[in-house]
Amino acid sequence: MSGRLIVIEGLDGSGKATQTKLLFDRLCADNEKVMTLSFPCYDDEWSAPVRMYLGGEFGDKPGDVNGYAASVLFAVDRFASYRKDWHRQYNDGYILLSDRYTTSNAVYQAGKLDHDRWNEYLDWLFDFEYKLMGIPKPDAVIFLDVSAETSGALMQKRYVGDETKKDIHERDLEFQRKSREAALYCANKQGWRVVQCDESGVMRNPEDIANDVFDAVHDLI
Repeated sequence: MSGRLIVIEGLDGSGKATQTKLLFDRLCADNEKVMTLSFPCYDDEWSAPVRMYLGGEFGDKPGDVNGYAASVLFAVDRFASYRKDWHRQYNDGYILLSDRYTTSNAVYQAGKLDHDRWNEYLDWLFDFEYKLMGIPKPDAVIFLDVSAETSGALMQKRYVGDETKKDIHERDLEFQRKSREAALYCANKQGWRVVQCDESGVMRNPEDIANDVFDAVHDLI
């Protein structure tokens, strides 16, 4: 029996790790077989090219590496993780909760392209990762929607205003705006479930967001 893969997606600072943990705890309390994933796999050796890219070693702006090339770096990270860490659990029927996934390529790399190339890119991306590389396709994607401005403010708070701690995505507000635009486009095209997480620039209570997340996926559990 194949498992079920639920992806929690969103801009930086949107609460993905928090919501993944809250959903994990809720499913554990219901005695479900559940496992969490998080991408990129910063602590594993196979993520080295991703760390180099985000650290600015290939260029200090996101657009210095085109969306297709950057997508391959992140895709290899996911492939290695799947083969090394969680393919057995997936094939054993676990519920996998993933903080980011292929969907992050869709969000962050599509925005580097002109709008009229988005469909072409998305078709290439999902064929490349799900068919050619053979990693599982998500059963559901939850997009935690916050404005780029809220995301930027949350990242400032996280790093106490130290810009040197941010990666090349985090420190580029216009890139975050384009990424959110791409994410909402993908949500409409791919049937992602959108949960609004901020109101007038203020984050909602995490427990209230968690209830909305659970309502969005309860049909899969």
